[in-house]
Amino acid sequence: MSESLVVCNVAEDLVEKLRKFHFHKEMNNAAIIMKTDKDKRRVVLDKELEGISPDELKDELPERQPHFIVVPYPLCFIFSSSVGRKPEQQMMYAGSKNKLVQRAELTKVFEIRNMEDLTEEWLMINLDFSTNVNFCVSKVFMY
Repeated sequence: MSESLVVCNVAEDLVEKLRKFHFHKEMNNAAIIMKTDKDKRRVVLDKELEGISPDELKDELPERQPHFIVVPYPLCFIFSSSVGRKPEQQMMYAGSKNKLVQRAELTKVFEIRNMEDLTEEWLMINLDFSTNVNFCVSKVFMY
């Protein structure tokens, strides 16, 4: 599959929400979870979460459906796509990922196949924090 394949468009209001989320100033952990609307062929908002840890975030994501996730600081995009999903669904998400990343101007992009791997440690390693663990987790999930 070509990396430039676009299966779903991105809702303009979602793009604006993601741009504003980059400047998230609340003093709690946050995440935006997105999914594709197969019928409308569009990436849409699924959930906005405040005050959530990586472990709680994992619990919010259905095991059988890929998702796009953004956490605010530094703005980090995570594509969760477990192995063994329907090929049509996998292609829809994979084909839409690049368009979403471009439209929302996301620069830190990661893919995770097993949601159990989404931990504070995983985030710190992938975001390349090299300081105290507690500070790093706060920096990722609190602005």
